[in-house]
Amino acid sequence: MIDERFYEGLIRDFSSWKKPVDDLSFQVKAGALLAAEARLLDQCRYEDWLKLYSAECVYWVPATPGGDPRREVAVAFDDRRRLEDRIFRLRTGSAWSQVPASRTVRLLSNMEVFENMMVRSNFLITEWRAGDTQHWAGWCGYRLKRRGANLEIEVKQVNLIDCDQSLRNPSIVL
Repeated sequence: MIDERFYEGLIRDFSSWKKPVDDLSFQVKAGALLAAEARLLDQCRYEDWLKLYSAECVYWVPATPGGDPRREVAVAFDDRRRLEDRIFRLRTGSAWSQVPASRTVRLLSNMEVFENMMVRSNFLITEWRAGDTQHWAGWCGYRLKRRGANLEIEVKQVNLIDCDQSLRNPSIVL
């Protein structure tokens, strides 16, 4: 449930990265999850991508470094229902910002795992659409949770290095 307690935990977890952990099993599983997420997005397999997320999830793209979604506008602050709406709209063929659809490739690097099931990695996304190439760079923070023997994404925070500049139509799922 998204309430004041949720927001406090969100700000705490995504602003003060705790001590890195050396749990090799967790590192391998988290790395596989992040790689699968990147591959599914690049393949436009959005329904499969959403299966990597928990039932109560948040996808957050701050519009300022260290942003607080309670007090600032965000590029995106979507719960699961909003992500489902976004996927539905992309599948209609009427999402003007994705006609023609973008082609993307994501590069992930410098993955670190931290206490409290937190993961941080850098990214570079190259997007090609309608004869134009655009690059998106930054780092992602993830809060994961266990679902049986697997991991799922509870929160994804996408921190663009130029988040406080004029972003030219970030219509893809970052």
